[in-house]
Amino acid sequence: MKQEAIQKLSKIDARKTTELIFQSLYSAMEKGWTRTDLENIIKRLNTVDENMIVNVYRSQEVVKNFGDIQKDYYARENNPFVKKSLQNDEILNIVDDSTIEYYYPIVAKNECLKCHTKTTQGEVLGIININYPINDLKVSLSSFINFFILFIILFSIAIFVALYFEFEKYVIKPIKKFVNNINYISENKDIKRRIGIENKIHEIDNMQDVFNEMLNSLEYQFYYDELTQLPNRKKLIEVLANKRNSILMIINIDKFQHINDLYGDKIGNDILVNTAKIINNNVSEEIELFKLHADEYALYMPLTITKEEIHILANHLTTAIEDNTLKVKDSEVFVNATIGVSVGNEYLLNNADMALKLAKKKKTKYLIYDVSMNIEHEYEQNLKWSKKIKDAIQTNQVIPVFQPIVDIKTSQIVKYEALMRIIDDNGDFIEPVHFLDLAKKNKLYTKLTQVIVEKTFEIFKDKDYQVSINLSVQDILNEEVHQLILSLLNKYKFKDKIVFELIESEGIENFDEVINFIEQVKKLGAKISIDDFGTGYSNFEYIMKLKVDYIKIDASMIKNIDTNKNSQMVTETIIDFAKKLEIKTIAEFIHSKNVYDVVKEMGVDYAQGYYLGKTQRLD
Repeated sequence: MKQEAIQKLSKIDARKTTELIFQSLYSAMEKGWTRTDLENIIKRLNTVDENMIVNVYRSQEVVKNFGDIQKDYYARENNPFVKKSLQNDEILNIVDDSTIEYYYPIVAKNECLKCHTKTTQGEVLGIININYPINDLKVSLSSFINFFILFIILFSIAIFVALYFEFEKYVIKPIKKFVNNINYISENKDIKRRIGIENKIHEIDNMQDVFNEMLNSLEYQFYYDELTQLPNRKKLIEVLANKRNSILMIINIDKFQHINDLYGDKIGNDILVNTAKIINNNVSEEIELFKLHADEYALYMPLTITKEEIHILANHLTTAIEDNTLKVKDSEVFVNATIGVSVGNEYLLNNADMALKLAKKKKTKYLIYDVSMNIEHEYEQNLKWSKKIKDAIQTNQVIPVFQPIVDIKTSQIVKYEALMRIIDDNGDFIEPVHFLDLAKKNKLYTKLTQVIVEKTFEIFKDKDYQVSINLSVQDILNEEVHQLILSLLNKYKFKDKIVFELIESEGIENFDEVINFIEQVKKLGAKISIDDFGTGYSNFEYIMKLKVDYIKIDASMIKNIDTNKNSQMVTETIIDFAKKLEIKTIAEFIHSKNVYDVVKEMGVDYAQGYYLGKTQRLD
């Protein structure tokens, strides 16, 4: 950079000095001074500064007019810089970083041709050569300032580039990796992952350590019980996911809530901690102990013992817990436990829990699960749900909720579908998937249908919307339901407001009875729709025979229609068929804008799904 600065500044200075010398010589030549006069001027110039040397060399063009000089001839023949400069090149040499050597070509201008008659304009007439030390360099303040500013800018850019690459390598990249790791952990909920980025910055290392400590704390809270410091249910579920042949025991403290209420939370917590210690002290090291919710523990062990040894271990644990009483002031708290055991590699938690419940019901210390328990459990569940359905009917807890159906052309709600729900004791809705099959087995299904039909008619008597009610073939063939529908249609005299939606998955065997029902309700102003078209008995011939008004395209066709070409082709076929028969189409399971846009583009008439509106009560 120093050399470049000297080169630029020296050239400016040398050119100015040389121009000044030339103008002095030119003025003398205009006055008609001889060659001797000119040589005297040059000698005088060389005495101005003892450190500066001035030489003037004639070119061959000048020699033609005025003759040659020995030193000029010698320079033209032997000095390479003179030779090059005679080719009209300015030459600047820095000799030993201390001396400026400058060769300046004198080019013939128009006014020069008066004397140099054998020369043409643009030819080099001679060379002025000056030599002087660098420390005698002269530049203007403006030039110096301009150069200094340029130097500062270039130097700053160089420093910035160097710092940028260093900063990128040692700061930006480690921080980016750090942030990417954090985002990965956040998006994937992977609290087991840790950040370990190698870098030379102490602060980033500290940030990593702090973040990893936070993850350690979160992981501990997520996988361990705070009171007993034992791994919890979440940890157990991950262990069970390996599906190795093993044994699982669920140990439950009997009547713990009663003990807790009687002695208080502190004593209750002491009992939980003490029981964990008792269990741990009475099993071998390869057996893992977990703390489940409330008053339950789990023991997980490899299947390395016989069934007889399982009996012995379960009996030993219940006895050990019973024998260790907890002293409270002047009295003792006696703790008992019940154990459910399962063996195998699947459903260990469910099976052990089922065995535990049956053991408590039978008031035995422990039970080992076997398949017969499933039948007993299913029977209990059936009894439970049968009672729940009966109670819901009697207490008016069976209700219809309604999901809106939108006209695709206007994007406005024009109709609703009635859906059955049971309201539980907490005010939550129970969907039919949980109770409908059981209701059919227990001959409660017909009553449920009657409730929904009656309530829907009553709710929509004052509403300007169409409503569809689901009916199975079983409903249509049931005389009570059949007569109820005809009675309500005659009573309310709805014109085009009621749509009966035939549940396709039921299938149609009694075809004549179904057609008879359709003809009767249509005479009274009702419409007919086929549900879930695209599955089951999706038969175009049936559609023509049933004379339906609407086809609801099955959710399995619609849910991935924005990406699934096969679904698009089948749906297009259904839409084309329906249009030719002047049957309106409804697309259900519209869960996103993309799906909505696709069915709209395909020409579907109506749309229904959570993207357009969730189920709601309208009473």
